[in-house]
Amino acid sequence: MRVFVTGATGFIGAAVVQELVQAGHRVLGLARSDAGAKSLAEAGAEPHRGDVEDPESLRKGAAGADAVIHTAFVHDFSRFREICEIDRRAIEALGDALAGSNRMLIVSSGTAISSLGPGVPVTENDPAASSSVMPRAATEEAADAVAARGVRVVKMRLSQIHDTVKQGLVSYSIRLAREKGISAYIGDGLNRWPAAPRLDTARLYRLALEKGKGDVRYHAVAEEGVTTRAIAEVVGRGLGVPVVSIRPEEAAGHFGWLAPFAGWDLPASSAQTRAALGWIPTGPGLIHDLENMRYGTE
Repeated sequence: MRVFVTGATGFIGAAVVQELVQAGHRVLGLARSDAGAKSLAEAGAEPHRGDVEDPESLRKGAAGADAVIHTAFVHDFSRFREICEIDRRAIEALGDALAGSNRMLIVSSGTAISSLGPGVPVTENDPAASSSVMPRAATEEAADAVAARGVRVVKMRLSQIHDTVKQGLVSYSIRLAREKGISAYIGDGLNRWPAAPRLDTARLYRLALEKGKGDVRYHAVAEEGVTTRAIAEVVGRGLGVPVVSIRPEEAAGHFGWLAPFAGWDLPASSAQTRAALGWIPTGPGLIHDLENMRYGTE
């Protein structure tokens, strides 16, 4: 199968490209630079020059593909609503090329967009909140609009995807701890973030491509929830800084844009995903990867 992958040189996308190539698929990967194009060629993929904010490059990449996997996302969370709308427009552009073809489009969303409240794990059956409430839901709103145009859409909801180099939002917590000299959590720190290893997540994308049906949600979740306190403790040990509980009213001052995420309890289940696709995560847990990363540099 010829697969167009956006974000093909990114943290998750590069692993997806590797997984697809090893499985015998032909990959066309979106590349923003000469260096990115070179790395894709070395990985066995065909580079396609363009950008997630260039709709025409997205349409051209998708036009000649049997399926599309959209992993690209602008990771500037200080302007969260804006980057979520960029993602909406990118999905709309991909949909332009795929409309009426019944080809598959896998979009990358997040388990947090349908949080049911403290203590209740989100499942694949739970719809997203409105983007007016949760900006990241723009991804799934765009996906629904594309599905209505004759595209088989899969919504891949990501958790904290990790290895010993990056760990989703945890990476920003590490950066803050390094800058401020404390590794903090809010209150008792018992609120949880779900997580999944990077390579297991890449395998899940491939399984969704090969086995998935349209109009379905899958959860890239290996661990239902890891407490923010446990995360802060291992980061504190790694950086050699104190681990500190801060009051909720202090969270915005310490965490900045990360404050809402740092305080949410976001457990999520992947039981339906595992049953449907036969996905069994085998990689290490989030805490294990945090214990084995190098904290000297980012």
